Amino acid sequence: MPLFANPDAHATLLLQNPPQQLPSLTEGMFGYSLTRPVHNKDWYYDVYDSCASFSCDVEGWHTESGPGVYEAALEFGDVAQMADRASLFKYVVKSVGANHGITPCFMAKPKQGLPGNSGHMHISLVDAAGSNLFAREAVDEAAPWSDVAGLSDLGRHFLAGLLEGLPDVMPLLAPTINSYKRLVENFWAPVTVSWGLEHRAASVRIISPPTSKAGATRFEVRVPGADSNPHYVLAAILGCGWRGVERKLAIPCPPLAMGQGVGGSADRGERLAKSLREATARFAREGSIAREVLGDDFVDHFAGTRENEVRLFDEAVTDWEMKRYIETV
Repeated sequence: MPLFANPDAHATLLLQNPPQQLPSLTEGMFGYSLTRPVHNKDWYYDVYDSCASFSCDVEGWHTESGPGVYEAALEFGDVAQMADRASLFKYVVKSVGANHGITPCFMAKPKQGLPGNSGHMHISLVDAAGSNLFAREAVDEAAPWSDVAGLSDLGRHFLAGLLEGLPDVMPLLAPTINSYKRLVENFWAPVTVSWGLEHRAASVRIISPPTSKAGATRFEVRVPGADSNPHYVLAAILGCGWRGVERKLAIPCPPLAMGQGVGGSADRGERLAKSLREATARFAREGSIAREVLGDDFVDHFAGTRENEVRLFDEAVTDWEMKRYIETV
């Protein structure tokens, strides 16, 4: 989430000035900086306090790589509550920013040549007693890959369903034209159906023993962007994952090892959609997993909204076109 200094009201300034000319709140690539938050601490603490006032508690809140970029981690809860919290957090950051001359940006890729803005989701399942259903009671020495040695059978099936369903639900995880500018190689973004233990570039990062305690076993789904709707994202993840449990699906591709990049020779996973047009066509096609887990009515309606978004972009004349062609053709 990059932040821009803005002395005027958001709407007025953005109407009268090119958005790309907004100065960043901080400069440089200072991820996890101890000093940068001090520069805007009134706004920083106002966000904390405002979120806490209606139980949208922030567990972590720090700078990330990129000018003006911050990352927040929300306190975990049940799935419906977390979808609400993630949506409210974005609203709070924007509303509080207006009082401090700050314009937050939740676009997936606001700056060319810099990392984008993600909306990673951490997922676990627990039973009525609070026991983690993804965790295995004892490490599986005969696991097909060491990456899943700490995952229960249910957890492996859930992972398989998630991986199999990812290509079919992309418009829910990456819903805008701009979303796919983030999902490119070499910028810490997932571009394939991929997974691995503590792999921070794959589509799904496994967090389980031996790198965590069993009770903290979970999946970090790294495909969604900051521009996504948390309710849709979590519905898609839960639907695809539970489909894998019901069908007892097998994990469709091997894990990526530490140091193996997504999209490289070792990555045997399917390439995810490169555009909203491509993603929507797969989402809407007859027999898609999206139709199976979300229903025809929703898929038809949402696909129609994305097709309209594509049409509007097809008709737009962008700054890139003007800069590239105004003098050369």
